[in-house]
Amino acid sequence: MRVNNRDSQTTGQHAAAPTEVKERKRMMRRLIVAISGASGVIYGIRTLERLRQIADVESHVIITPSAYRTALAEVDYSPDEIKALADHLYNHKDIGAAISSGSFQTNGMIVAPCSIKTLSAIANCFNAELIARSADVCLKERRRVVLLLRETPFHAGHIRLMDQATQSGAIIMPPVPGLYTRPQTVDDIIDQSVGRALDLLGIHSPTVKRWTGSGVE
Repeated sequence: MRVNNRDSQTTGQHAAAPTEVKERKRMMRRLIVAISGASGVIYGIRTLERLRQIADVESHVIITPSAYRTALAEVDYSPDEIKALADHLYNHKDIGAAISSGSFQTNGMIVAPCSIKTLSAIANCFNAELIARSADVCLKERRRVVLLLRETPFHAGHIRLMDQATQSGAIIMPPVPGLYTRPQTVDDIIDQSVGRALDLLGIHSPTVKRWTGSGVE
C-alpha cells in the first residue's frame, strides 16, 4: 500500500516566499522515528503513515538493514515504499547526521519496533550507530524517547536493561494490546498501539480509541 507524498504540490499554487518557508519550517514539529530489526516492523511503518497525515509534523527516520530484512518476512512493503514514507531519511551509521546533535531541536524519538540489541545500546550509551546516538541526545536534552520493545519472555538481563534505560529517562512501551477497545483486526491493534505511543510524544492520532468511563469512543 502506497501513501501519497505530503510534499507534493497542488497544481496552480503559488510558490511560498523564502520568509514564509522559513517560518513554516520553524513551526514544524520534528519527530525521530527509528525502525530496528526486531519483529513488528509494521509498528514503525504505521507510525510513519500516521505522521504523514499530520500536517505540522515531519519525520526524521533511521532504518537498519535488519529492519529491511524483517520487512521481507512480515509485510508487503518494499524497501523503497518504506523509505518513501520518511520526510528525512538517514543512514544508520551516519553519527554526524543532524539528529545526532542536541542543537538540532526535535520533539523526541520513537523506536518502533525496538530490538533488545537497540535497547542495550541505548541503556549503555553505546553510540556506535545513529539510533543509539540520537536516543542518547534526546535523553540528555530531556526529550522523550519511547521504545516499543518487541521481545518476550524477558530474562533478568533484559529487565536490567529496561530499568537502566528508564533511569536515563526512556519510556519502555511493549506494544501490548488494550483489549477493552475490542479490536476486530490486527490493524486495529497496531493502530491503537501506535496511537498511544504517539500520545506519549504529544502527538494526537485520530485512530486512538479512548476510554470514557462507560466505553470507548
